[in-house]
Amino acid sequence: MILWNKNGLQLFTFAAFADFTQIRHGIFTRNNGFSHGDFDSLNTAFSVGDNEPSVGKNRSAIARRMDTQQLEFVNQIHETGILVLSRKRERYFLSANGSSVAAVNSSGESADAMITNISGKVLAIQLADCQGILLHDPQARVVANIHSGWRGSVGNIISVCVAAMQSEFGCRPEHIFAGISPSLGPCCAEFIHYRTEIPEIYWQFKDASDYFDFWKISQNQLINSGLLPQHIEIANICTKCNSHLFYSFRKKKNTGRFLSVIGLK
Repeated sequence: MILWNKNGLQLFTFAAFADFTQIRHGIFTRNNGFSHGDFDSLNTAFSVGDNEPSVGKNRSAIARRMDTQQLEFVNQIHETGILVLSRKRERYFLSANGSSVAAVNSSGESADAMITNISGKVLAIQLADCQGILLHDPQARVVANIHSGWRGSVGNIISVCVAAMQSEFGCRPEHIFAGISPSLGPCCAEFIHYRTEIPEIYWQFKDASDYFDFWKISQNQLINSGLLPQHIEIANICTKCNSHLFYSFRKKKNTGRFLSVIGLK
């Protein structure tokens, strides 16, 4: 990953996406925003108890940095629903089984991944230990952003999203590039109740002390979905260990949310 400081904001970008001039993307740190106290300082979530005008200023600063008038948000609920923003059908939802329903309005949309082929739409996922997984098919000109915590990993939201990119936009998995954001690392992802929370198929990704490597789980799910290993970049940055750069729920429950963003220019 590459760290940039521009317009007073800090963000990381993926080297795997460096050659794709048709997209904007980044993982913003928690620094150089307008929030205070536990939410110091670039918190983007209205739902955590922060001062709303400060959150609005933080979102506006990120939108300006991404050269857009408005970021696209959804209500993240740790499931596997997907919001699709399409030039042909506008806004609609896909469930895990591939069925679609019409979208209502932006304030009532709950999903944990977004996909679009519309230029100017910047997809924003809020994070505080969960993974933000950015996807781009440069040939189909499609981008996606996934929110994947441990429940998302168990539900394999990655495979649901890649399948939706194929069915809705004709993407080919071998053309898709992926970046896995800073998130809770194998050094800190302890699950003492894993026997009741995490299916046995994933136990191969834990150590003897019950710490799970969700980075490898996501990498494995991406490869099983058809992505090429050389097209996958993992940040390898633990949010709990680096809480000076990123919000971490495991480190401090009363905290903010940083953003992973991607969009077509």
